Amino acid sequence: MASRALYSPRHPMLKKRDSFEDILEERRHSSDLRYALRCYTPTLYKGLVPCKASMLKSIVLQSDHLQYVIKQVSSESGDSTECVAEEASLILDEMAHRLQLSTVRFFVFTLSKAFKRLFRSVCVNEEGIQRLQQAVQEHPVVLLPSHRSYMDFLMMSYLLYMYDLPLPVIAAGMDFMSMKFVGEMLRMSGAFFIRRSFGGDKLYWAVFSEYVKTMLRNGYAPIEFFLEGTRSRTCKSLTPKTGLLNIVMEPFFKGELFDVNLVPVSISYERILEESLYARELLGIPKPKESTSGLLKARRVLSEDYGSMYVYFGHPVSVRSLTEGKITRSQYNLLPRCIPQKPSADTHEFLNDTAFRLVRIQEGNMVLKPWVLIATLLLQNPDGMDLSSLAEQTDWLRHLALAFGAFLDWPDHAACSEVISCSLALHRHLLSVSAGHVQLSVTDAPQVETTPEEAVFHQAVVVLSCASYRNQILHVFLRPALLAVAMQSANSNRKDDVYNCFNFLRNMFSSEFILCPGDSVQDFEEACYLLMKRGVLQVLEHEIVMSASGHSTLAFLSSVLDPFLQGYQVTPHTQCANLILRRFEISVFRFLCVFVIMASGRLKCYEALSSDLQKNALAAFLRLKAVMKVKVGDQVTLKVNKIAVNSLEDTLGKSDVISHQNSWWSSMAMFEIAI
Repeated sequence: MASRALYSPRHPMLKKRDSFEDILEERRHSSDLRYALRCYTPTLYKGLVPCKASMLKSIVLQSDHLQYVIKQVSSESGDSTECVAEEASLILDEMAHRLQLSTVRFFVFTLSKAFKRLFRSVCVNEEGIQRLQQAVQEHPVVLLPSHRSYMDFLMMSYLLYMYDLPLPVIAAGMDFMSMKFVGEMLRMSGAFFIRRSFGGDKLYWAVFSEYVKTMLRNGYAPIEFFLEGTRSRTCKSLTPKTGLLNIVMEPFFKGELFDVNLVPVSISYERILEESLYARELLGIPKPKESTSGLLKARRVLSEDYGSMYVYFGHPVSVRSLTEGKITRSQYNLLPRCIPQKPSADTHEFLNDTAFRLVRIQEGNMVLKPWVLIATLLLQNPDGMDLSSLAEQTDWLRHLALAFGAFLDWPDHAACSEVISCSLALHRHLLSVSAGHVQLSVTDAPQVETTPEEAVFHQAVVVLSCASYRNQILHVFLRPALLAVAMQSANSNRKDDVYNCFNFLRNMFSSEFILCPGDSVQDFEEACYLLMKRGVLQVLEHEIVMSASGHSTLAFLSSVLDPFLQGYQVTPHTQCANLILRRFEISVFRFLCVFVIMASGRLKCYEALSSDLQKNALAAFLRLKAVMKVKVGDQVTLKVNKIAVNSLEDTLGKSDVISHQNSWWSSMAMFEIAI
């Protein structure tokens, strides 16, 4: 297999990353059927024999924990324990996987064909596989992949089969069960299905948690789930969920396991299969329901080129090492193990901190292609760029990204113009290239006369699609960018003033980006260090001073956050208008709000239309008390705290977009009253 290495200079000397191998090279020169039917003999934890589904179900139903909850639910509901136990059995039947090697072999054969059509290469870090092979023999393993595509969990199982590793059991949403035939095929390839929400259903939670902990305690198979909970439509990492993380750590907390290995996995795509679909979802188009017919219709993607895919298996993280000095396990000895216990405040804080740091590890191991740099520049230059200027700025940005520690795959000994040409060709559906000028353009819009609203929508699809690639590199620039904006907002060189603005921005964007709780000082110092290293700033004892050559770098970094700042400026005023325009569908109304501002020429930020950005902005303003939830009867409405909003605008610097909106809201309010 072909092998290659990527480099990430976190210091002036190049630091070698794990080497990669293209797993598709061998597949292109040998029989897929013979490969799928090959001898598969994985080494299991402590040499265990795989557990049959019927045996696993029996162990779960007879566990002390589930029997305790069954009696508790029976007492509370008045139903007999037999009736509650039968309900628990039905829940388990709905949930449990039925892993069968024959089904896995079918998927391996099918996916081999599909991957060769979709991707030029699928690169995996060899050292990571070796570390995983060692880890699964020592302690139970939990696999934590990033989640940007439906392809993620398929690829994970495919790779583990390929490297003769135990196949994982995978937490999947019940949505897939609506896919006739395919849903059961997924179950027989290791998926176990859980409801998206089960609130206070004590019995369901007990069955689910005991099922996961039984598999973990007995080491029957690696457990796989997504910390982010769902696919990221924006390709930014989502705020992690801690429910499943608590479940897989609990056997260690209670002394039932000596240790558990958490393995973060970073999956990167040069071109995302669901790219256009995600953009439309962010603009309010409902997500298509998972169905077998939909899957068959999606076969047309096999005729497209999606470039390269990278899977990076990170270093296993020991739960025992993580908890040292942070969690007192003796608290779990105060009650019998079978009695459910809610995590203490300290445990909850630990879980939250651990989840954020694991996602940061995922981000740091994401392999970035040249297109993410090009997309970043094109979004900052909506009128387009000459190819010569694009090549020059891309090369400048490449060196900045590498200096900040980006994990960048840049072809060796290739001219910048050649690299750009290849990237533009792969993403030509988002571009217009004419007479040496490159510009984002609408190529998927119908070739008929469109209304202004439709034109805005189609352009927004292109911009949000492009932004999904820019978002992949945001974690590299985020902290220096926050510092750059803080220096502008503080309007002062005093270190304390700049830090206060930095801390405010960091708090405001804590739902938008992965910013570890309690790490404000560390993030500030990291940003200062990176910009000092580039000669952009001089950080003195009490002052931060921009160097003579630092203006262009700070201007670029400020522009990186500009779409988010503009979107956050629009949000509180949109919420205020929502209270006036009660008859409008909120998602449609928000689109109309921003469209009117765009049509005026005052705002050209299509990203402000993103439902994800609006959701995160609203969460930030609720947290900052700029917007408050008010209960009126049985309904909860939103009320804007105008004083707090004005204070935030003063801190960030009031935009002329806002002043334009104020007059527009007034006219719209009068219009609604007239209706």
